[in-house]
Amino acid sequence: MANQKNVEKAKKPNIFVRMGRKLKETFSELKRVTWPSFPKVVRGTCVVLVVVFVFTLVITGINEGLLALFNLITKM
Repeated sequence: MANQKNVEKAKKPNIFVRMGRKLKETFSELKRVTWPSFPKVVRGTCVVLVVVFVFTLVITGINEGLLALFNLITKM
């Protein structure tokens, strides 16, 4: 049983061979990716920036409202 494990370990390629294979697989996969066009990227970026801006306004509004409520409560 222990001898069989040693044989399996001996068959396993070293780390540099495995890393080289993985790197080769990664580049081969990246060649098959369909990348978005530049206008799609710009449009997507604009959507993300608008959403971030809206959420910033909402969170800031909630924060200011809660701060005003806190100040109102603590002055009593």
